[in-house]
Amino acid sequence: MPNLIQEAKQQIESLLQQAYEKAAGKGTLPAGAVLSGTVEIPKDTANGDFAANHAMTGARSLHMAPRKIADALIAELELEGSWFSSAEAAGPGFLNFRLNGSWYADVLKAVAACGADYGRIEEGKGRKVMVEFVSANPTGPMHMGNARGGVLGDALSSVLDMAGYEVSREFYVNDTGNQIEKFASSIDARYRQLFLGEEAVPFPEDGYHGDDIRDLAEAFRAEHGDEYLERSVEERHQAMAEFGLAHNIPKMKSDLLRYGIEYDTWFFESSLHESGFVKDTIQKLTDLGYTYEKEGALWLRTSEILAENLRKAGKTEAEIEKLELKDDVLRRANGFYTYFAADIAYHRNKFEVRGFDKVINIWGADHHGHVARLKGAMDALGLDGEHRLDIVLMQLVKLLENGVEVRMSKRTGKMISLSNLLEEIPVDAARYFFNSRPESTVEFDLELAKRQDSENPVYYVQYAHARICTMIANLAAEGYTVPAAEEADLSCLTESAEKELIRQLAGLPEEIRLSVRDYDPSRINKYVTELAARFHKFYTVCRIKGAEENLLRARLLLADSVRIVLENSLAVIGVNAPEKM
Repeated sequence: MPNLIQEAKQQIESLLQQAYEKAAGKGTLPAGAVLSGTVEIPKDTANGDFAANHAMTGARSLHMAPRKIADALIAELELEGSWFSSAEAAGPGFLNFRLNGSWYADVLKAVAACGADYGRIEEGKGRKVMVEFVSANPTGPMHMGNARGGVLGDALSSVLDMAGYEVSREFYVNDTGNQIEKFASSIDARYRQLFLGEEAVPFPEDGYHGDDIRDLAEAFRAEHGDEYLERSVEERHQAMAEFGLAHNIPKMKSDLLRYGIEYDTWFFESSLHESGFVKDTIQKLTDLGYTYEKEGALWLRTSEILAENLRKAGKTEAEIEKLELKDDVLRRANGFYTYFAADIAYHRNKFEVRGFDKVINIWGADHHGHVARLKGAMDALGLDGEHRLDIVLMQLVKLLENGVEVRMSKRTGKMISLSNLLEEIPVDAARYFFNSRPESTVEFDLELAKRQDSENPVYYVQYAHARICTMIANLAAEGYTVPAAEEADLSCLTESAEKELIRQLAGLPEEIRLSVRDYDPSRINKYVTELAARFHKFYTVCRIKGAEENLLRARLLLADSVRIVLENSLAVIGVNAPEKM
């Protein structure tokens, strides 16, 4: 699929290389040097649409002043047949290029030809990538942090798909271990309190106190009556864990589906233990010499693994010593494997069993200390965790209402759940606002998300799409339909507002590329907001209805191109593009 911004940059590179070879042939520039540099879009396009710095970067190898190099290159540039109308040397040696009408026409032709696929690029070349996100403990309702992680993971998966990767979305269900035992004991205490009274049955100090636990205990009693009162603790806890998970996991799935998120795989931690894969993984680490026993427990030589990685990265022994690296327990003295052991096995499964080329995890920032340890464990297993496992750490969410942070749900007195949130605001607004830079804390303005005016950015963008749909329908009623790109006189589009809008349309494939490079799908938010702004400006200053027919048809095609790109961009972040508002 075309990326006309990258292609224009490549064309400039080619034009400059040809100019250098001609100048070298004439003796105006020294021969035998390598001409290289970067081509960028300047912040102020008044001086040109693209700027190249090859003359400045080539000054040392050519032994000439940058401005003299730039003048020599300009003298030999041949722009005929290219996308550029002119080029000039500026300042200390910048090379500024101005686009001609053919590039603007080719952008609109590309949008029309690609349609719903416009924006797709082939950078991924079909490589298999897994994005694991949310993975909340199934012991209670999902909260706002999960809401943010959900949209970041889903939108990142979408941009990876748009970039040509084979993407799998995964939710890891922690259905074993201490938190499940705590979950079961909490339900058990509430269940027995229903029969014996709260004073007769102490509640676990570290138990889960939410109303959802009371609801599960009530539901368990409704199904089983008092038959479990005389059962052993082990029987009660096993039954209640299974009952609680059987209720909570479908609720998690339905909440996420309501939020527009559907996973390819729900992977259960218990399957790793039942299949013996955790035991096998730890044995493999032992066979490789990376474990030792102490005080009845089995430990991973994490400090040695990380120290070796740091040495490879150029760190000194003094720098490594300051980090006070520690080893990790893999199997406790009681014979039970730790969560870290299961996590190592899980990621080994991702790479070794299921064959993913790259694995990306979306984690809360409080997990930052776990990143190097897990990567190191993958390195120890020969799975190249340093390059194949990437962790995106996201910061917290602050919910604001009338400028004041909201910490509690008005209905339950607990943390705001995803379900509560989606009862308060539209899904589109939630997804748009939460898709922000992961390393920044989100201040989610509840009142702004509800507003239906231009102050609300998602409304502003959706209104642009609806406005175009309404305009196209009205013009169709008057006999004007969107022309094929080949049938429109695109040379009519010469106004600055038209060119600005087309340049923005050209940017979607590049934004997809950069979103993948930075693991930052929030770039699409900024891109689509700017596209809507440029459309509204164009619509204000460039009349469509009542314009001369050739101009009307060209502008109608431009407006329809904006409609296509708005819809494609919003789809990437999981937001609807309504036809009416």
